[in-house]
Amino acid sequence: MERTPEQQAQIDMAKRLKKKEVVDKKIAAATEERGVSILLTGNGKGKSSSAFGTMARALGHGQKATVVQFIKGRKETGEQLFFGQHPQVSFHVMGHGFTWETRNPELEQQAANQAWDVAKQALEDDAINFVLLDEITYMYKYGYLNVADLIEALENRPAHQNVMMTGRTAPRELLDSVDTHSKIANERHAFEGGVKAQPGIEW
Repeated sequence: MERTPEQQAQIDMAKRLKKKEVVDKKIAAATEERGVSILLTGNGKGKSSSAFGTMARALGHGQKATVVQFIKGRKETGEQLFFGQHPQVSFHVMGHGFTWETRNPELEQQAANQAWDVAKQALEDDAINFVLLDEITYMYKYGYLNVADLIEALENRPAHQNVMMTGRTAPRELLDSVDTHSKIANERHAFEGGVKAQPGIEW
């Protein structure tokens, strides 16, 4: 028997109310107040962009942030040019170390250690609300840093501090330790269609 529009509207409303009830219960049960650790992985575009977007939210609320980028690009990124001038942001790029173009293990190890020292200080600083460790997971893929050190620092950081980390892949120990893990898939990319990388989109 075909339903009338009024009957269908009542059924749809009942479904929405039931869903709202479930959501309201989850909201009521979430009473813990603390910072969270968020890991963004996957082959899709947008991991760092999402992290910087979240940092913009934190800055909008007057929070203080630290950025450590573990991959040095060929040129300054739009994020560095913009956020590097923000009075509430401490912005650090990995200097002369790991890049996609050259491989010098000695320099890369030195730079990884220096970048981790900066990151660790940020993870110990009560005055910092938001820490972004951009593309840090590559340091574990190539064996330059010990993931156990990061996990320990995350566990012992100030209770209010939020941390976001990015990279295509991550060690299982890190995946299991974070509060939130999102994986960004690659369905299609303009580069594969012959579109040249450009400022404002890729860097």
